[in-house]
Amino acid sequence: MGREVPNGGADGRSGATGVHWDLDALYPGPDALEKDLERTQNRADGFEQRYRGRVSRLDKRELAQAVQEFEALQVGLGRAASYAYLRWCTDTQDPPRGALLQKTREASTQLVRKILFFELEWLQLDDARAAELLSSQDLQPFRHYLEVERRRAPHVLSEPEEKILAEKRVTGRAAWNRLFDQMHGAARYAYRDRNLTREELLSRLYHSDREVRRESALAFSRGLEERVSEMAFISNTMLADKACDDRLRNHPHWLASRNLDNEIGDEAVEVLVQAVTGRYDLVARHYRLKQRLLKLDVSWDYDRYAPVGMAPARYSWATARRTVLEAYGAFHPTMESIAARFFDERWIDAPPGPGKSGGAFSHQTVPPAHPYIMMNYTGNIRDVQTLAHELGHGVHQYLSRTQGYLQSRPPLTTSETASVFGEMLVFDHLLRNQPEPGVRLSILVSNIDDTMATVFRQIALHCFEERTHNARRSEGELSVDRFNELWMETQEEMFRGSVRLGDHYGTWWSYIPHFIHTPGYVYAYAFGKLLVLALYGRYKQNADGFAEEYLSLLEAGGSDWPQVQFQRMGVDLADPNFWSTGLSMTEDMIRQAEELSETT
Repeated sequence: MGREVPNGGADGRSGATGVHWDLDALYPGPDALEKDLERTQNRADGFEQRYRGRVSRLDKRELAQAVQEFEALQVGLGRAASYAYLRWCTDTQDPPRGALLQKTREASTQLVRKILFFELEWLQLDDARAAELLSSQDLQPFRHYLEVERRRAPHVLSEPEEKILAEKRVTGRAAWNRLFDQMHGAARYAYRDRNLTREELLSRLYHSDREVRRESALAFSRGLEERVSEMAFISNTMLADKACDDRLRNHPHWLASRNLDNEIGDEAVEVLVQAVTGRYDLVARHYRLKQRLLKLDVSWDYDRYAPVGMAPARYSWATARRTVLEAYGAFHPTMESIAARFFDERWIDAPPGPGKSGGAFSHQTVPPAHPYIMMNYTGNIRDVQTLAHELGHGVHQYLSRTQGYLQSRPPLTTSETASVFGEMLVFDHLLRNQPEPGVRLSILVSNIDDTMATVFRQIALHCFEERTHNARRSEGELSVDRFNELWMETQEEMFRGSVRLGDHYGTWWSYIPHFIHTPGYVYAYAFGKLLVLALYGRYKQNADGFAEEYLSLLEAGGSDWPQVQFQRMGVDLADPNFWSTGLSMTEDMIRQAEELSETT
């Protein structure tokens, strides 16, 4: 799981220069990967020989054994794919790394073709027989995975068709994803007398000097403009590819498949979107407060992340580590001990570098190994929060390994809950340990900035994405100007005049990877943030037993339906008024900042 919002800070002075991950938990090198893939291919051959055409005749114990073997094959695939991807994303311009990634993807596709029959035969069982099998104790370790698969039945094609789609995905969607990443990884932006990477440049949007922010935004826009035609072509291709998939699989609208993956109903998502867009007044209220605090006549797009008050301008890597571990430890020692392993055992790759993928993520890998976190750490308070975010994912992914590969991965909505909860712990820790009102105001405004980005901006991105998918299906290929128009339209709706968007800002849709990699992803951020605000409010009111319940939730991974898991925490996701709790807490934070601003 990852973030696309810009990192804060500046350069190698952050102290993260030598912080690189050790991938030996996956493989000691590429040769070991290739040998393991060959063994996995041979095991897949045996699996196919034993079970093809027999799934409907297996008894409960035989089916449990088959699923266990199927899971082991998935672990072999996941281990190879993780290693090749993680090795590549730290240097997307290195041809041997790119070649290994492509070779692994092609080999994985061949293996998937061999075992695809197993899931399809499971889906072909009649409901009564499937229910009988799912009620047996032998299948309990795989029950939810098998239940979720059954829900996909109306959207699954025949085995020959599925094989063709799997085969073509490597040279289709996956290839366009890789091209998008490589182009942005290789891009350099002319800023004053330097050529900067995207992360280095966007970090300057957090600078206290307004001219630095303005020049950085214009430099970024000039760089995006140079490749916006190519980005429009990639986007149009991916939009058309998604429309084709949805048509073939009989999905009624562009978001239906994502909601199915997220184990959430269409109506619930629409309620979330309407709740957030209905409170865009909070966005305007916050940015007008920032405008007053910064003493600006007009707030421009490059002023959104400007620091306010007296917070430290830089956080070294050592300080960020100490801050996050202290915050996690104050909540529960298990969270601290797991998070510490990411630092101590080299599970993190921290510094930005030429060719490195942008943003940050936590990659789950496979249960026999452990997660890895990628950062582009440059030293701003925003980076500390990003570290907390990804370590929230990392702790979640580590704990959920007990569920096995097939049930360790929760849907996006649940997974973002863990990451945002980690951020809240660090924010609360920073605020609680800071007596100086000016610094407290700075920390509070920074956290509200993050809420603006995580809730309101992500829903605005969702609205843009929805309009581009629908426009591509009704209008045909979209021009750069049409993309720009839809982008500015949805952004201006969010800001409600509180931030002036320059013409240069029109192309900023073109660097956001989620639109390309995972269509429909972004609303999960808002879901997770508002859910966490509600959970955190409950924790602050009564902490007794909460931490243990929370860790149990993380350990459960994807072993049950989200609504069932959160019911155990006292949360009813079906309540249409639920989202107002988190939005009200956001309003309370803005009110606190307004009151604090009167005393500093």
